[in-house]
Amino acid sequence: MNAVSPWLLSINAQLNNSDLEAVYDQEVLGYTFKVYLIGDSCWLVVAWPKGSRIAFRLAYSPNDKLQLKKVSGKDKKITFHISSLIGDYQSDLELPVGDHPVFRLTTTLKTSAPLLFPYWPRDIAPLGAAGSDFLAKGEIRISQVGNRSGLLYFNLSQPKAGSALYLQNLTALADYNQQTETSAGDTVGGEWPEIGFALPPTLKNKALEADKNYTLSDAYIALSDEVPADEPAMAKQYLDLLAAIYLQLPKPTTTYKHWPDILQKGLTDLNESPGCWNQVDGNHYLNAYVCDYATPPEIMVQLAVLLPLLDYVEWNDSQLAIMKKIKDGLPAFYDEKLGTIMRWHPKVADTMDAEEEHKKPLVMDSWYLNHPLLNLSRLALKGDQVAKKLFLDSLDYAIKVARHFNYTWPVFYKMDTLEVIKAETQPGKGGEKDVPGLYAHVMLQAWELTGEKRYLAEAEKAALKLRGLGFELFYQANNTAFSAGALLRLYKVTQKEVYKELSYLCLANLFKNVQLWDCNYGYGRNFPSFFALFPLNDAPYTAVYEEQEVFCAFHDYLKHAEGQDILPAARLLLAEYIRFVVERAVYYYPPMLPKDMLSDEVKTGEVDPNLWVALEDMHDGWEKSGEVGQEVYGAGNAFGILPRHYMQVEGQSFMIYTDYPTYGFSPKKHRPANFKLAGNGRLTSRVMLVKTGKEKMPEFAVTFKGSKETIKGKKTKEGHLEFTVAGDSEIHIDWK
Repeated sequence: MNAVSPWLLSINAQLNNSDLEAVYDQEVLGYTFKVYLIGDSCWLVVAWPKGSRIAFRLAYSPNDKLQLKKVSGKDKKITFHISSLIGDYQSDLELPVGDHPVFRLTTTLKTSAPLLFPYWPRDIAPLGAAGSDFLAKGEIRISQVGNRSGLLYFNLSQPKAGSALYLQNLTALADYNQQTETSAGDTVGGEWPEIGFALPPTLKNKALEADKNYTLSDAYIALSDEVPADEPAMAKQYLDLLAAIYLQLPKPTTTYKHWPDILQKGLTDLNESPGCWNQVDGNHYLNAYVCDYATPPEIMVQLAVLLPLLDYVEWNDSQLAIMKKIKDGLPAFYDEKLGTIMRWHPKVADTMDAEEEHKKPLVMDSWYLNHPLLNLSRLALKGDQVAKKLFLDSLDYAIKVARHFNYTWPVFYKMDTLEVIKAETQPGKGGEKDVPGLYAHVMLQAWELTGEKRYLAEAEKAALKLRGLGFELFYQANNTAFSAGALLRLYKVTQKEVYKELSYLCLANLFKNVQLWDCNYGYGRNFPSFFALFPLNDAPYTAVYEEQEVFCAFHDYLKHAEGQDILPAARLLLAEYIRFVVERAVYYYPPMLPKDMLSDEVKTGEVDPNLWVALEDMHDGWEKSGEVGQEVYGAGNAFGILPRHYMQVEGQSFMIYTDYPTYGFSPKKHRPANFKLAGNGRLTSRVMLVKTGKEKMPEFAVTFKGSKETIKGKKTKEGHLEFTVAGDSEIHIDWK
């Protein structure tokens, strides 16, 4: 048993007092909800059907005696009006509605004086069985890291009761954070059994104003009477509980962003800005960052931009000279002696300053070999012969490396000797744990390209190395997302359930690393951040490149999931992440941001506030963004979004836009236009008929499949026609 504070022992003793009377008592779905006042705190005690209990603090005033003034409301929403020395509390309890035991606790305080909170206790106490002096035993599976979601996912093991997912809606705390100049990051967590949310302490002498209302907590809790028996059950339970809360969570309203214009601005600046380019041995290469001439060209950077450009030209039936410029330089990365592509351009690799351990000619970051191979394979499958040769000629080396490390990759290794340069991300944390899934994706591509079963066997060997990693599987977001898709493909090929389960584990790791709240304080008021995804487990910022690749990987996952029996929670969360990226991603471009929120110091290269090349990094609202640099290899942002969300109709003055992914769009010449939204019917998607020319748009008849009744839309000020429909709708659009 972990050591506990005297405060928690006292709380347990007081709430176990048989003479204590509840001021409120209700049973819903087999769970009992009782509210108690004990001295300086008001507690909601929730009991599982099997008897174990957990307490959630509703109100607190140190060394005070709270007074319950009134209980109002009825049915599923009850409000407790409580007076204290620090002000008047209003605590709302919204009981579960429907079949899922999800409830909400919201607490606001009207302050009686200017207040500073140098300390605030966490708000969850696992009590154990009624009348017992022993606190419940349990295990925390997930807690908040940095600015990620205010999550706490835990299992109660003794007495065996079940599991809970606690999510603090940190968006609601914006007034508190703004007034006190505090961050909502790292506020949900703790060590068992002292767990939950604690207000960030006010250490800057920034007091709450007197006689003003502040939301101090807005928590959603999903309960389950199941303790997962194994890793697959844990991943599925987490996704199910998260989706159940997500359906009830207040979500910011999105606005339409006109990506065709955004793309053209980005393409112009990518082509014309000298800071984006370098030249080696007669070929042009993209810099990793604007004006970063000290770092040699990297093959990952070239391909990370080239593949989204290919998506765009295939969608637009066009040609881009920039693509030939990039392609011409690719063969120079191949090393005949080692029989593989290299990370750094061999002609200038020895010019690096070697200040960082990976900036040495023969040092390879494990994912940096497999990621370019994946992109080369995509080019090869589209018929590019140069890419095919580079890909096939490098496969034996990639397999040699995989087998040498027994499909468990370190962080850095030496390419010629395979000597490990850096084994672990942190002591005891292991290497790049999601690379087996990325490698499996590469091998699946090789199998598809050649038909050779040895590549499929390699994919299976690597994929199974992901078992047992739990919520530590995630190393880098895009690699984990590619892994999820590869595992779903393996399941479809082999029909082995283990691969579908592992794909869910990858998704669970990804949705552990998102930000399900909007940072509406400080600089954060200038850009949306709801459902942003962090690139690494411990990254202090979100990053455009990883988000753009995850966005494309999620599209690919849903494509492979078409017609498959996949977890509804997974489909829901994937579609919603995509919907919010389509709005948020434009704010990575510095012209969309006030100049005063851009970092004064830049780690790599320069930041041009007028250039439509995305910043790598967006930070907490009290920190400036763009301190890492302006990320040229994130230039695929718009080129990934436009082809996936705009459907062209040949010879017409409009395009069809959706903010959800779609299935089955009919060819450009076919009418009526038909497609199905690839989301969940409990949520909605924006569908738009986007005006593309000066001429008048035709008259439209928009209907659902099987219905003759037209759907009513609304006209926007730009002349577009907008509809809101269920996330799994099948849409028919005709015009005259």
